[in-house]
Amino acid sequence: MLEPLPAVKPPLRGLSPLARGLPARVAFDWLAAGWRDLRTHPGPSLAYGVILMLVSWAVLLGLHAAGLLYLALPAVSGFLILGPFLAIGLYEKSRRLEAGEPVSLAAMLLVRPASGAQLAFAGLLLAILFLFWLRAADLLYALFFGLSPFPGFREALLNVATTPRGWALIVTGAFVGGLFAAFAFAVSLFSIPMLMAERRDALTALGLSFALTVRNLPPCLAWGAIVAAGLALSAATGLIALAVVFPVLGHGTWHAWRSIARGLP
Repeated sequence: MLEPLPAVKPPLRGLSPLARGLPARVAFDWLAAGWRDLRTHPGPSLAYGVILMLVSWAVLLGLHAAGLLYLALPAVSGFLILGPFLAIGLYEKSRRLEAGEPVSLAAMLLVRPASGAQLAFAGLLLAILFLFWLRAADLLYALFFGLSPFPGFREALLNVATTPRGWALIVTGAFVGGLFAAFAFAVSLFSIPMLMAERRDALTALGLSFALTVRNLPPCLAWGAIVAAGLALSAATGLIALAVVFPVLGHGTWHAWRSIARGLP
């Protein structure tokens, strides 16, 4: 009598070489490391934060002068998209501290990335994504309130905050903006530090960053929540807190990259 054939079992999936198995609480270690880097030679980091705060105020004033102040909230939330690129100088300071090299504001502002123009290309892609988000926010407002002339910032704020259509716009805008921010966060979290410190092409770095984020979701989600909370605090203080919050988050992002992306070929 013939013996029955053994059941064919699918091969066990091995662990991804991109997965580090880190718990979510490690994000607070990155935050602590960012605070430590800020406190070490704090002058350049604080100056960097103040410069970014002044530039942000200038952007808001420009929107006001152009009659586009209703885009202020999407523009502020755009830090989730452009923030990793704007923090290049902070990554440079953290790198110099690790290497025992001297730190200065000039060195942070005049960074020479290892990937050269590839870093600028990645920044351009993030800027295009940011412009898409601003356009999407504009279209969402028109979708809910029609194509009538913009009534002014105060009236628009009242429309959004006190009417059912405004509440629906807030919910929809938060969802759409969250999709933009989540994608930008995933592709830029590790790619920008990677391009600054290593010779890689932009598309490979962006793809690796996305894969690393997905494979290390618990600490990356926790870090994303910390970043969002820091930006919310900055917005609540009229962007004044940004002068301190942004350097801490920038230095922390460098340590997140060093923790997650180690050993990549």
